Amino acid sequence: MTTFKLNQAAPDFTLPTVSEEVYNFSEILKEKNDQWHLIIYFRGSWCPACMSELQELEESKGYFEKQNIHLTTITHDSKEDLEKMVEEHEFTFPVLIDEDLAFLKAYGVHYHDEQAPYEDHGTHGDPAYFLTDEAGKVLYQQRQTSPFGRPHPNELRKIIQYIKKNLK
Repeated sequence: MTTFKLNQAAPDFTLPTVSEEVYNFSEILKEKNDQWHLIIYFRGSWCPACMSELQELEESKGYFEKQNIHLTTITHDSKEDLEKMVEEHEFTFPVLIDEDLAFLKAYGVHYHDEQAPYEDHGTHGDPAYFLTDEAGKVLYQQRQTSPFGRPHPNELRKIIQYIKKNLK
């Protein structure tokens, strides 16, 4: 499994968006060169806990924008299911499709497959969170091995406030 340390550059990645654009992290860093980046890997459109979290993130989007933080979400779910999800929930943040699990592998996101010790909706990536500064250096990372224990959007706010206050 790939791991990287805090203050280390996050791996670059290029993935398609649900809206059929190409999202390249290094290009986004250049384009949004004064913003931090909150990247969230979620299990899929079929996951009720994920949908609740994403809805709360959408409702909190104004807070993240005021903090100058660009929110991006990623999953390996099918394009068709993600299109329905975005339309139904009216999500306005980027939703990227990690079809080949390239992001999952590069960022060390836990993958629940047939070798897992318990049944849990088949194969899928589990929730993971990465916060980078404007240069793409990792300020925070958390990887889950189940749908539970993920930071609530209010906890993400606290984490961001703490890091901003104590940034060297």
